[in-house]
Amino acid sequence: MAEKSNRIYLLEEADVASSLLKLGSPTMVGMLISALYNAIDAYFVGGLGMSQMGAVSVVFPIVQIIIGLGMMFGAGASSYISRLLGKGDYEQADKTASTALFSGLLAGMVIIAGIMVFLEPVLLALGATETILPYASAYAKIYVTGSVINVFTVMMNNLLTAQGATKFTMLAMLTGSIANVILDPILIYGMDFGIEGAAIATVLSLCINMALYIGYIAKKKGVLRFSVKKITLSKTIYAEILKIGIPVLLFQLLASAALGSINTASKPYGDYAVAAMGAVTRIMTVVTYVVFGFLKGFQPFAGYNYGAKKFDRLKKSISLCMIWSTVFCVGAAIILVVFANPIVSLFGTDAQMTELAAKALRLNAVLFLTFGFQMVYASLYLAIGKSLVGSILSLSRQGIFFFPLIFVLPRLFHLTGVIWVQPMADLLTTVLTLLFALRINHTLSIAVAGKFLVPIDKSIE
Repeated sequence: MAEKSNRIYLLEEADVASSLLKLGSPTMVGMLISALYNAIDAYFVGGLGMSQMGAVSVVFPIVQIIIGLGMMFGAGASSYISRLLGKGDYEQADKTASTALFSGLLAGMVIIAGIMVFLEPVLLALGATETILPYASAYAKIYVTGSVINVFTVMMNNLLTAQGATKFTMLAMLTGSIANVILDPILIYGMDFGIEGAAIATVLSLCINMALYIGYIAKKKGVLRFSVKKITLSKTIYAEILKIGIPVLLFQLLASAALGSINTASKPYGDYAVAAMGAVTRIMTVVTYVVFGFLKGFQPFAGYNYGAKKFDRLKKSISLCMIWSTVFCVGAAIILVVFANPIVSLFGTDAQMTELAAKALRLNAVLFLTFGFQMVYASLYLAIGKSLVGSILSLSRQGIFFFPLIFVLPRLFHLTGVIWVQPMADLLTTVLTLLFALRINHTLSIAVAGKFLVPIDKSIE
C-alpha cells in the first residue's frame, strides 16, 4: 500500500520536473541500453562479413512487427490504466492489465507461427539477396521463434510503466542487455556458432528479462495485480486497449515496412548498400530510443493528470519535455554529423559501405533535430486517449509521408533518393506536428484558465 501511495503521489502531487525525471529517466536508460545492445549485436555480426550484417538488417523488420504486437496490447492498456488510476478505479485497472497480457501472448504465438511458415518469402520481400538469404534464414529461425518472449517483456514494460514502476523496468532491461552483450562474443566466436550464436544470445537474454518480470508479478509488487481470474473479455476493455493500441501497432508495422522498403530499394545496388542502410538504422535507433524511452515515462504522467483534470501540471510537463528532448536531439545530431565516419566504421570496413553509411547518417542526423518535438505531441495525444490525432502523428514519419517518398525519390535519384527518404519524411512530419501542437496548447491554456464552456474532451477531438 505504501508503494502504491508513493507512485500515485509521484503522478499526482510531486514536483512536475522531479516526477518526469523519476518516471522518464529509468525507461530512457533502459531503452538506450536496449538499443545499444542491438547496435553491439550488429557490431559483432558485422565482424563475420557484409552478408551476415545484411542478414541482421533484413530480419530486423520482422522482429519490429512482433514487438509491435506487444506494444499494441501493452501501450494500449497502459494509456487506459493511467487514466483509470487517475480516477482511482484500481479494480478495472487490474482487469485491463491481466486481459492485455493474456491477449497479447495469444496473438503473438499465432503471428509468429504464421511468419515461420512463410519465412523465406518474407525474407526475400524484405530485401534479402541470394548471398544474404541463407544467413538471414538461420538467424530468423532462432530469433523469431523465441520472440514470443519479446512480446511478453514489451507488454510488461508498458504495463509497469503505466503504474510508475520505471526503475524496475530499467533494471530488467539492463540485466537482459548486459547478458546479451556478454553472450554475443562467446556464442558467435568463442563457440563458433556464427550468426546463429547472435540469435541464441538474444533469446537467452530475453529469457532472463522474462524471469525478472515473472518474479515481480509473483511477489505482488507495484500498484497492479495480475491474475488469470481477472482476465475479462469485456468490450469496454478491448475498445480502450485497441483504440490506442492499433495506432501503436500500425506505427510498428509501418516502421517495419519502411525498413523493409529501404532494404528493397537498396537491394539492386548490392549487399554493401543493404548493409550500409542497416547500419544507419541501428545507429539512429540508439538516439531515437532515448527519446522514446523518456516519453514512455511522460505518458503515464500525462494520462493520469488528464484523467484527474490537473491541466496545469499537464501543460507544464509538456513544456519541460519539449525543452529536454530538443536539447538532447540537437546534441545527438551534432555528434552524429561530426563523427559519422568513425561511427559507421564500427559496423564494417568495406569502403563503399562506410562511405554510403556516413552520408546517410549525416542526412538523418540533421533532421533528427525536430524528432523530440514530433514525439512529445504524438505521445501526448495517445496518452490522453485522442487516438485519431495520435495515430496521424505517430504514423506520419514512417508511414503517411514515408511511403510516397520511397516510391518516388529512388526512381528519380536512384541510391541518392533512397538516403533522402527518411530525412524528407521527418521534415514533413515536423510541419504537420506544429499544426496539432498549436491546437492542443491553445486548448490547454484555456482549460488552465478555467474558461471552458464545453468539456475539454470535445474541444480537442
